[in-house]
Amino acid sequence: MNRLTLPIIGLLVVAVWLIQASLFTVEQTERVLVVQFGEVVRSIDEPGLYMKVPLIQSVISFDKRLLAVELPGEEVILGDQRRLIVDSFTVFRIANPLRFYQAIGPVPEGIRTRLNSIVTASLRQVMGRNTLLDVLSADRERIMSSIKELVNTGMENFGVTIEDVRIRRADLPAENTQAILSRMQSERQRVAAQARAEGAEASAKIRAEAERERTVILAEARATAEKTRGDGEAQATGIFAKSFSQDPQFFSIWRTLQGYRDVFDSGNARLVLTPDNDYLRYLHAPPTPADH
Repeated sequence: MNRLTLPIIGLLVVAVWLIQASLFTVEQTERVLVVQFGEVVRSIDEPGLYMKVPLIQSVISFDKRLLAVELPGEEVILGDQRRLIVDSFTVFRIANPLRFYQAIGPVPEGIRTRLNSIVTASLRQVMGRNTLLDVLSADRERIMSSIKELVNTGMENFGVTIEDVRIRRADLPAENTQAILSRMQSERQRVAAQARAEGAEASAKIRAEAERERTVILAEARATAEKTRGDGEAQATGIFAKSFSQDPQFFSIWRTLQGYRDVFDSGNARLVLTPDNDYLRYLHAPPTPADH
């Protein structure tokens, strides 16, 4: 009994091991290649439980999710001959595991060196055709799209699809920063001085125009006033002459009394006249209807 038990247990252990070595699972986030003696015999994209030949076949899995590679700072010469330190990152996906395996090998990290070199070359090529103003403006999207297309073209033989390429940071080299800042400050000062000069010129024009209009308005007002005053005096003279012709005696008395009011109203007037002066006749005897 003991002699049969040990072989049976051994066979069971071998059977369990063979079953475990034959079965493998594919996760939803994976793509799997089944390799036999270095040759790919099967490619699996769907998740589930699968079998392979133990000891002969092996399984290599690749992540089918988005992967990112950060590129260290690289100095790039722009189209206007300015230098820029650019930090970028690339988002990619392993779209064809078989081609990836044939070009790179079983280790996914092996793509990073090749991807970095292609991204760097594409950055230099595209940004070398654009100026600093283009990089800092809305044209940046167009620039990044061109870089992405170039990187995709360079990586198409590696089974990799480039989903995005982005500039994380773009800085001026330290030795150029101060010179550029000084030039920007001088430019701003020139623009400010020009704006002030244009403002002063516009202000002088407005003041001169306002002064001219003021002079014209005052002259027209004076002319109108003189004309109105002349018309009024002419009308008053006409009315007075007409009234005087109707009753000269009354107006002679009225003018004399008006002269008394103008002379004696202040109380400080002094006249040196003889008492029998004709000017004082109405002070001696008030006018009567008979005088009228």
